[in-house]
Amino acid sequence: MSVTELYSRYTRVWIPDPDDVWKSAEIIKDYKEGDPVLNLKLEDETTLEYSIGPKDNPLPFLRNPDILVGENDLTALSYLHEPAVLHNLKVRFLESNHIYTYCGIVLVAINPYEQLQIYGEEVINAYSGQNMGDMDPHIFAVAEEAYKQMARDEKNQSIIVSGESGAGKTVSAKYAMRFFATVGGSANDTSVEEKVLASSPIMEAIGNAKTTRNDNSSRFGKYIQIGFDRRYYIIGANMRTYLLEKSRVVFQAEDERNYHIFYQLCASSSLSEFKDLSLTSAEDFTYTSLGENIFIEGVNDAEDLVKTREALTMLGVKEIHQMSIFKIIASILHLGNVGIVSERDGESCHINRDDTHLHHFCRLLGIEQEQMEHWLCRRKLVTTAETYVKNMSHAQAVNARDALAKHIYAHLFDWIVEHINKALHTSTKQHSFIGVLDIYGFETFEINSFEQFCINYANEKLQQQFNSHVFKLEQEEYMKEQIPWTLIDFYDNQPCIDLIEAKLGILDLLDEECKVPKGTDQNWAQKLYSKHSNSGHFEKPRMSNRSFIVVHFADKVEYQCDGFLEKNRDTVYEEQINILKASQLVADLFHDGKDSGPPSATSKNAKINVRAAKPVPKGHNREHRKSVGTQFRNSLHLLMETLNATTPHYVRCIKPNDYKESFVFDSRRAVQQLRACGVLETIRISAAGYPSRWTYPDFFSRYRVLMTKKDMTIGDKKQVCKNLLETLIKDPDKFQFGKTKIFFRAGQVAYLEKLRADKFRFACIKIQKTVRGWLQRIRYRKIRKSAITLQRYGRGYLARRYAEMLRLTRAALICQKQYRMVRVRQEYLRIRRAVITIQAFARGMFIRRLYQEFLLHHKAMIIQKTVRGWLVRKKYLRARNAAIVIQCFYRRVRAKRQLKQLKIAARSAEHFKNLNVGMENKIVQLQKKMDNQSKEHKTQNEQLNVTNTALGSEVTKLQKELETLRIRQTAGTQVTSLQEELEKLRVELQEAHAQRKQIEEEFSNEKQELEQVRKDLEKENTLLKKEKEEVNRRIQNPTQGEFHASESHTRLQVELDEERQRYQNLVKEYSRLEQRYENLQEDLSSMKFHPGHRRNPSNQSSLGSDSNYTSISMSEVGDTDDTIQQVEEMGIEKAAMDLSVFMKLQKRVRELEQERKRLQTNLEKVEELSKRKACLFVISTSEEDINADLAYNSLKVRVRPAQCNVYTHLYYSVACLDVFRLLEAQLQTKSRQHKDELEALHTQIELQKDNLEKKQEMLDHFSTLSPEALVEFSVQQEITRLTNENLDLKELVEKLEKNEKKLKKQLRIYMKKVQELEADSSGHRFVSQVINYRYVWLHVLSLDMKPNVVSATVPCLPAYILFMCIRHADYINDDQKVHSLLTTTINAIKKVLKRNSDDFEMTSFWLANTSRLLHCLKQYSGDEAFMTQNIAKQNEHCLKNFDLAEYRQVLSDLSIQIYQQLVRIAEGIMQPMIVSAMLESESIPSLAGVKPMGYRNRSSSLDCESGGPAGYTLQALVKQLGQFYTIMADHGLDPEISQQVVRQLFYSINAVTLNNLLLRKDVCSWSTGMQLRYNISQLEEWLRGKNLHQSGAVATMEPVIQAAQLLQVKKKTSQDAEAICSLCTALSLQQIVKILNLYTPLNEFEERVTVSFIRDIQNRLQDRIENNQLLVDTKYTFPVLFPYTPSVLSLENIHIPASLSLDFLTRV
Repeated sequence: MSVTELYSRYTRVWIPDPDDVWKSAEIIKDYKEGDPVLNLKLEDETTLEYSIGPKDNPLPFLRNPDILVGENDLTALSYLHEPAVLHNLKVRFLESNHIYTYCGIVLVAINPYEQLQIYGEEVINAYSGQNMGDMDPHIFAVAEEAYKQMARDEKNQSIIVSGESGAGKTVSAKYAMRFFATVGGSANDTSVEEKVLASSPIMEAIGNAKTTRNDNSSRFGKYIQIGFDRRYYIIGANMRTYLLEKSRVVFQAEDERNYHIFYQLCASSSLSEFKDLSLTSAEDFTYTSLGENIFIEGVNDAEDLVKTREALTMLGVKEIHQMSIFKIIASILHLGNVGIVSERDGESCHINRDDTHLHHFCRLLGIEQEQMEHWLCRRKLVTTAETYVKNMSHAQAVNARDALAKHIYAHLFDWIVEHINKALHTSTKQHSFIGVLDIYGFETFEINSFEQFCINYANEKLQQQFNSHVFKLEQEEYMKEQIPWTLIDFYDNQPCIDLIEAKLGILDLLDEECKVPKGTDQNWAQKLYSKHSNSGHFEKPRMSNRSFIVVHFADKVEYQCDGFLEKNRDTVYEEQINILKASQLVADLFHDGKDSGPPSATSKNAKINVRAAKPVPKGHNREHRKSVGTQFRNSLHLLMETLNATTPHYVRCIKPNDYKESFVFDSRRAVQQLRACGVLETIRISAAGYPSRWTYPDFFSRYRVLMTKKDMTIGDKKQVCKNLLETLIKDPDKFQFGKTKIFFRAGQVAYLEKLRADKFRFACIKIQKTVRGWLQRIRYRKIRKSAITLQRYGRGYLARRYAEMLRLTRAALICQKQYRMVRVRQEYLRIRRAVITIQAFARGMFIRRLYQEFLLHHKAMIIQKTVRGWLVRKKYLRARNAAIVIQCFYRRVRAKRQLKQLKIAARSAEHFKNLNVGMENKIVQLQKKMDNQSKEHKTQNEQLNVTNTALGSEVTKLQKELETLRIRQTAGTQVTSLQEELEKLRVELQEAHAQRKQIEEEFSNEKQELEQVRKDLEKENTLLKKEKEEVNRRIQNPTQGEFHASESHTRLQVELDEERQRYQNLVKEYSRLEQRYENLQEDLSSMKFHPGHRRNPSNQSSLGSDSNYTSISMSEVGDTDDTIQQVEEMGIEKAAMDLSVFMKLQKRVRELEQERKRLQTNLEKVEELSKRKACLFVISTSEEDINADLAYNSLKVRVRPAQCNVYTHLYYSVACLDVFRLLEAQLQTKSRQHKDELEALHTQIELQKDNLEKKQEMLDHFSTLSPEALVEFSVQQEITRLTNENLDLKELVEKLEKNEKKLKKQLRIYMKKVQELEADSSGHRFVSQVINYRYVWLHVLSLDMKPNVVSATVPCLPAYILFMCIRHADYINDDQKVHSLLTTTINAIKKVLKRNSDDFEMTSFWLANTSRLLHCLKQYSGDEAFMTQNIAKQNEHCLKNFDLAEYRQVLSDLSIQIYQQLVRIAEGIMQPMIVSAMLESESIPSLAGVKPMGYRNRSSSLDCESGGPAGYTLQALVKQLGQFYTIMADHGLDPEISQQVVRQLFYSINAVTLNNLLLRKDVCSWSTGMQLRYNISQLEEWLRGKNLHQSGAVATMEPVIQAAQLLQVKKKTSQDAEAICSLCTALSLQQIVKILNLYTPLNEFEERVTVSFIRDIQNRLQDRIENNQLLVDTKYTFPVLFPYTPSVLSLENIHIPASLSLDFLTRV
């Protein structure tokens, strides 16, 4: 394109402006090449003739089209230059309130000076896993890019955050670390990420201060390396600091402050623990009052100190060590207040002896006051021959005092950094790391000194690295796309770096001058002038001989030479240091780095041991001491080596104004920083090549309107694009074709946009012409159609009248016919009924007479039979009695005769002799006979049992026969009963006739009364109709009272949901605490004493002990085998101990015994709490459970407002309130139990800490022992260990004996029960459906069961089997078995869910079974409230002996946990699909437009090998939802629960979609709104197809529905604003404003949303009460409800399939 085409009329350009740097203007006359002026019109309608010269004034910069303004990436602009960059940043910052913008690989961050709601955890989750450029620019996007590249490329990363003071560097680095701590949290509960974040408040307290530009300015640079393991979890961190501003300790400029820690201590001086520091207000101390402003608006120093102490505690600094740090800081404040009095001669000075501040300084540090008083005013001069003590003047003494204060603070700072690194260090091997560099930006002030020189030197090095990296990326992109490229020239600042650090450079000459005994700043300046006067980057000021100018990449900076030598030397008098070396508080603070050992934070003698981070040599080695400049240069070289070995990511922080006002943009200050931080250099490098880049599909989609029909028929889109560009752009150098992209020179995209706009303009004119003609034709057709319609209606009216007459005539004939037929038929039916009645009465009379005759004959026969039988029995009895009397008399006579003979024989002696003969043989025979009889008795008992069984069966048969006989007997007596009934009926008939007359009389009376009532009711009905009309009118126009009542009901409903949500959150928190408790137990069991301690993997350390605590011997002294070997080598005689050793041993044994008992008691308490975990949420009574279920069922009823009045709503609200109170009481009980458990855990942790401290002290003591004492100590510890093991073994034996006795007792009880059961089974038959089981089936049922196999038979079969086993335990009345069965079942379910934590099918399967088991426990509990839908057979199966209401609550809580896990798994599967399916896929083809240029995805942002992430369509998302629903239905999950799962998943879809919509500018357009609304309608259609439209899932999608509508509606007038306010009720004000700010037109015909329109929306909605959170909480979970649904299956109909391999389960 020629100059004439570009600078034509209506083209807008940028011209320089002294106030705004650049301002916009419009060309009002075409420019021709060679014209001296360019005619312009400014925005205020004034005209301007802009002079054009070939050298002085070139043509102005062209302005980008409005559609490109506000782009996320500055390099996406068509015209790349300074005014375009500045304008784009200004528009994004002021109009859209976007503080982040990409500039190629650089993230530009503008400080808003206001807290924005864009850093929450939900924002971190939204950016996690996203490619850089898919979302709006953010610091989290840069952090995610670094994290992703580290994981994918396995290369270390660095994030370089730079900018001037007040630009927000520290905050940006803090948020980057927060992202890594959240995304890469530690794998276990070691809280490494919390420690990394805890280092920030500590470093801010000791390293940040208020300056004129920033209230929280970092006065040091730091580089934090966050280490990751192979799974990319955070395992530790390390921090390096650079160039602390020590001069701030003793001097602050006006309106500035010292470091925050000083003011924090002064603000907390009233605390009791700080009384000893003798601090007062900060105004009373010199070092804190020089700036004359000790307060910061909105900052509470006392609260900040609390946060600092909490962070120190988090990093393992004990309270005593913290107090030591505070003492050192307080001593610095007192040192600054020490009054130095000048003598009269002016050459010496002194300090008053009663100086309280000197006293406090010496007291706090523990040093001699007289010595410090002496050497603060004097110094020692050492020569080769003698040593002199010289008095110092007042100025020299003050400088020495300030130097000492700076030195103390600097070494304390280094010690704290070292301690933080130790706390963040880990023994785990580091796989990779991400470094965050928070370093000062380029600085230039009115007076620039040594600190500014070092800062700008560091920025020169970083800028060199930045330029080379940007250049390398540009060249890599060209090579990757295989396009020809030429070497791009970029600014190389190596000459400036050589000027500073090369041989005989500025730093080298400075060190050389520092070594000269009488070197001065002026001499050094003269050397610089003579050495570097010819350098292009060095200049000498015209009006000064004590300063020099360095031409940096950003600007020229003049440095004042005064103070350079002193700051570079950084000297402190050795005598003062020697006094501090004797301090008990800082024993190693000023020792030489080579002599001082590692710092010990646990020594008893020293509270805190600090050694210098950098070595401080002694006086006689001063010539070998490194200067500050040399140290900084070396550390900077080390930093650059680290950065060059990593992949860098850049964040450039910009300060928008110097007044710290929120969202105020100063263009001049912004341009200065853009030039200094390298952003414009990035733009220049990009503009030198091909800055605009399009993929072939995007280019084809955007510019296909410029193609011909012939081009569209070509299948290859790449070739079509090539043909089009060769036709439109004649210069082949203006574009290049790559493998996947088209590269354009600057301005070419704007030219293509102009051609596209012209094409659309021509098309619009043609469309308007066609539409207007069409509208006229439509109007004519409407008129013609109206005339025809009127004619048709007239003719139809006449035809209908004639048809009506014919219809009435035919109807009259039909009515006559029907009436006559009905009257004849009724007469016939009346006669027929009369005849049938007469016949029935006659036939009945004859039958009854015949029946009476048969009845009389039958009675006579019965009487005869009975009398004859009685006579025969009487005769038989008389004969039998006579025979018995005769027999008795005869037998009595014979017995009397035998008795007389026996008496005579018994008196004779021979009788006794015969009795004794063979007595012994008889005894043996009798014994044998008794044995035989006992055996026979046993066999007879067995036969008797068999006989009893047979008799039992015969008795059953006889009972059946008896029943049949009774039935037959009742048939005989039926005749008599019928006669009696007949008589009764006759009497009742007579009574009925009498009652009938009475009723007829009453009826006539009541008829009259009812007639009167009817009249009254008619009147009341009239009144009720009027009232009904009044009520309808009130319903249509609700009164204020009804509104309040409905509002009260709604509020109560919301409170109920909140209470239920709070309860389920407690359940979720309990499961997390349970997991945390298990982890703590594992850590305690596997805890080792010291990482470097050598220990054999044997079982010698009391593994057999019953206690959970290991013995002391193995962890305190080391390996027992080594100790015994030492004793053998030294000999028994040398190792023999005296009696004192054994006395000490006995005392130690008693102490250990007491300690063991105390630990055992605490352990038992903890175990008792852990046993109560399973019953933690048990409701006290079953009545409460029933009430809660009934309350829930009542809440399920939805009362429609048209049918129920306000009072009904109030009644339900009161019922809900009662349920709330019940839930509140239960939640309070559970919270108290949680607190008790947490306190127990904390107690256990404290005990472990104390134990570790004791072991540490013993190890320290062990390391100081001599060899002989070492042997003695080892033998003592060995004896102690053996004693402890013996005691533990004794206790173990006692416990085993107790357990043995207990088991024997239980065995006897079980044997007794078995015998009772055998006896019962022999006498009775138990017919109930129960199952005998063995506990091995639990493993098969829970762990080895496949859901698809079980669900194919009977849904929820494991739940039924479990309940039948519970019924068996209930039948045998075994409480222990019920408890064991339920506990084992719950633990097994938890185990299988933990093992399959990511398996949706398994989780759904066990959720269905757990809820079904819960329903079975309710259904068969015996409670009438749960038995209303049972059949009779199911009621027989109810539990008889146990009330399992407590376990119902436990199962309910377990169901909630499983439900939450199910939702978590489903959301994890759907998470990567939602954004692509809802926002990116084209469900409506060719609807989505392509913007002129989106963000240029860096090649490193996508996985090149796999081609990036696969896109998901809406059909894939719907298919996944269908799979979830099908799995839940197949497993028999209750439909109500499935609906709640679907509702939660739809909420997740809504939250993720809306969050991405709020964070992505590229999808906030009209076409995306249309696409989104169509996708939502497809989801609604799926809900209707599954009959889930009543589940409430559509209501959860309301926010994203309204967002889609907001993208589609007009956004221009006040009526549009009012419509938006009434439409977007589910969106917050912040979300509405965010969407309007992000709204992006797809072409130039669509207008942007104006700032005034957004302000109008804000004013209209400012009174709306809502949550200020921008993003939707993606982790929110609706409270789940488990409604009671009884089973229709009966237990006897359930069969266990053979495929489950449960053959050992049998029915009884």
